[in-house]
Amino acid sequence: MAKRLISMLIMSAASMWILTGCDSGGDKADKTAAGAEQTTAAPSTESATVIDWSLIASDEKAAARADYQYPFALDSQNVRDYADYFKVDNATAQHNLTVSMASNEALSKVLDQLGNSYTSHELTDDDNMTLIIHTLPDIATSRYDYVFAEDFAKGLVLPINIQPNGKKSDVQGHGEVQE
Repeated sequence: MAKRLISMLIMSAASMWILTGCDSGGDKADKTAAGAEQTTAAPSTESATVIDWSLIASDEKAAARADYQYPFALDSQNVRDYADYFKVDNATAQHNLTVSMASNEALSKVLDQLGNSYTSHELTDDDNMTLIIHTLPDIATSRYDYVFAEDFAKGLVLPINIQPNGKKSDVQGHGEVQE
């Protein structure tokens, strides 16, 4: 059962890797159309590109996580396998499975602005799944809460962190990948 879950996650991750982006630049916005706050740290250089989160915003309202009708049953084998493997409760596993499978929706929108500055990405597997996108230093550090618009995860929120460190985290731990 765990092999089936891992295979499903690998296929989902593989589909994310084939996405490519084009450099369309952008300006800083203080709030998205959906009203979610974003933060942007000062760029390390004056020429750092700031992600325009307004181009990424879905205009969808965030759903209450506790009341959400997930596509996976709370007691399904996939949910139980995920919960066991990542040492989280079934509700977190149910949420993370759904968000991870829908993450291409958010990732592809960000990649459109990153162009050749994209280096890698990862999803954390903890209580608050986050998409971490690693870039070259020419992109400013920033954070945004993306609300899914497509039916599969419509209304769920995926925090996105842009980290201009050029590589994945060197810290190995729960939900992190070491290269």
